[in-house]
Amino acid sequence: MRRLLLLGCFLLLNNWAWALKPSRDWVATPDSLGLRYQTTFLATPDHAQLAGWIVEPAANVPDRHTTMVMAYGDMNNMSYFLHQARALSQGGYRVYMFDYRGFGHSSDFAIDRQQLYYPEFSTDLRTVLADARQRYPRSHTGIIGFSMGTIMGSEVAATSKCDFLIAEGYVASPQRLAAAALQRSQKVVSLPAEAADYALVARRVHCPWLLVGGTADVNTPLADSVAVARQPRRWRQRRQVLCFEGGHQEGFYRLSEAAYGDKYVREVTRFLAAKRS
Repeated sequence: MRRLLLLGCFLLLNNWAWALKPSRDWVATPDSLGLRYQTTFLATPDHAQLAGWIVEPAANVPDRHTTMVMAYGDMNNMSYFLHQARALSQGGYRVYMFDYRGFGHSSDFAIDRQQLYYPEFSTDLRTVLADARQRYPRSHTGIIGFSMGTIMGSEVAATSKCDFLIAEGYVASPQRLAAAALQRSQKVVSLPAEAADYALVARRVHCPWLLVGGTADVNTPLADSVAVARQPRRWRQRRQVLCFEGGHQEGFYRLSEAAYGDKYVREVTRFLAAKRS
């Protein structure tokens, strides 16, 4: 029953907040899904304490020797993405999950729930990415981000050593999201000062970049991912779009065949393998 309830939470992830809505309570831990994992606690350069889980590749599949640092969206906490982590683990990937400051079991942080994101979340992701590279120096290490997490993901990929970036529900314009929230529901969504320069970030992402988008996603439309993939760049800066029939953050659900997210993971594997060839 617990697993069914948890899966229901994941299928409702497309009910996005577009303003911060953290939850302190984990709905489950990796062992409840039979995952091999370890718990981590990291300190950021500005002294926030981050809780994390490192989910290992499943024991019965080939190890891809690849570590994915997961950056989720603007609500709940990392435990709501355990099914995505399990699908990646079953595909042979190590998944490094973490909670932003103010989320889950990470340290307190004053959060205005009318704010879309904080630049401190990029500091959190950068800290976890650096820890992953230090722990697993022979691993191919990159970021997989969802929704608001694609803001952090692209900012960190543009400024840190990152072997790849996977972004589902890519946020091309925080300003457009804030305007849409105001028009749709009279909800005022504020942005940090750093959002003014966000439009310049995508051109500075030099690692291979897979953009995943749904044809029915109205707030982070597929066209935005296509536009970013087509930006002029050097030939080594490979970008590709993976589309699915569905809405915001429904990629793993829609790209499922024999098991949850199995087709999604196969497409990710194909993209990463092509990069190394």
